[in-house]
Amino acid sequence: MENQLEFQLAVIDRSTTKKRVEEALEKYRIMLLSQDADQLPKITQTYSLIPPTNTNKFHSSTEDAAINNADYDRYRRNYIKKISMAVNKLGYKERAILILRYMTNYETFDYQVFTELHMSERTYRRIKSQAFYKLAFVLRIEAYEEKKGISNEFCAANS
Repeated sequence: MENQLEFQLAVIDRSTTKKRVEEALEKYRIMLLSQDADQLPKITQTYSLIPPTNTNKFHSSTEDAAINNADYDRYRRNYIKKISMAVNKLGYKERAILILRYMTNYETFDYQVFTELHMSERTYRRIKSQAFYKLAFVLRIEAYEEKKGISNEFCAANS
């Protein structure tokens, strides 16, 4: 028994991890609701005192807007799919809490969710906390506490 190797697991920084998960879920909600109106092409003619130059630029503002829209739409779809798949890996109660609280089009509060799910507030908070940490690990956005001379990246890479 004395010859066993001893190692220490990295300690999770709970507040930073919770903040990262909440930010990811808020971004998910925004992505669901986002409109592409801010990425429309310019339709007003513009004049410039600088003469046009012969460059290799073949894109008009309309083409640039279409490319940006396609790139943003692809990014948005991938992000929504990534979050949805991660949440679907959780247990039934954890998934129900996250969906009702964070993944709907309207703002809900914790007391509404635990009342709707017929849970006590304590049970709700315990399950929600577990869901946050599991989701953080699935999305790989967990944060670790700093150790003596060891950075978060080192802890994350070796855990």
